[in-house]
Amino acid sequence: MSKRAVLEVIALGVEDAVAAQAGGADRLELVTDMAADGLTPSAATVAGIRRAVDLSLRVMLRLADGFAAGDVDRLVGVTAGLREAGAEEFVLGFLDAGGGVDLPAVERVVGALDGCPWTFHRAIDRAADRDALRKQLDGMPGLDTYLTAGAADGVDDGLPVLLAEAARQGEPGYEQRLLVGGGLRLDHVPTLLTAGVEGFHIGGAARPEGWEAPVSADAVARWRVALDSV
Repeated sequence: MSKRAVLEVIALGVEDAVAAQAGGADRLELVTDMAADGLTPSAATVAGIRRAVDLSLRVMLRLADGFAAGDVDRLVGVTAGLREAGAEEFVLGFLDAGGGVDLPAVERVVGALDGCPWTFHRAIDRAADRDALRKQLDGMPGLDTYLTAGAADGVDDGLPVLLAEAARQGEPGYEQRLLVGGGLRLDHVPTLLTAGVEGFHIGGAARPEGWEAPVSADAVARWRVALDSV
């Protein structure tokens, strides 16, 4: 590897954030309500985590379960409040009823980000046409990452897609970092690193005792060692 792979860890609060940083995480994805697969945290939570750690923070912009944008006006207002709380990086992704990217909603929210970097999340794994989605978003201000497992059911199913997309890095629509997450295990790491993947995202894997328990610094450290060993 020519450069260190990025390790992103899901954090629900300050305790998670501190442990993730101690274990060697590079970046945090801030969410709440994992029963709904991660919704937007409060501005107070973001501000508290920002004070507690010096890692990059990507804040989820998602107000309800599923991948529909919902109330875009409310979402834009929430985004403004998060930016006032110190958020500078974000995570979002909206699909329409047909499984295509909801471009008007994405454009509205990205306009409110005013150039902040952001990740298009695993909505891509539910898209009707992944390649078409990437091409439609090509050139979108601030978009620098796709979080994906390659398939809706996780990395085991999506590995061939991930390897194919890694091989296309640099093509139009494929310039963004590939951040792999969703059923990701340590045994996937060597294959993905060899393919040139430079981003890894973990949630449950950082919590050996389940989502009711906080992030384990030791668990994160095991991932850090694995990512740095190839």
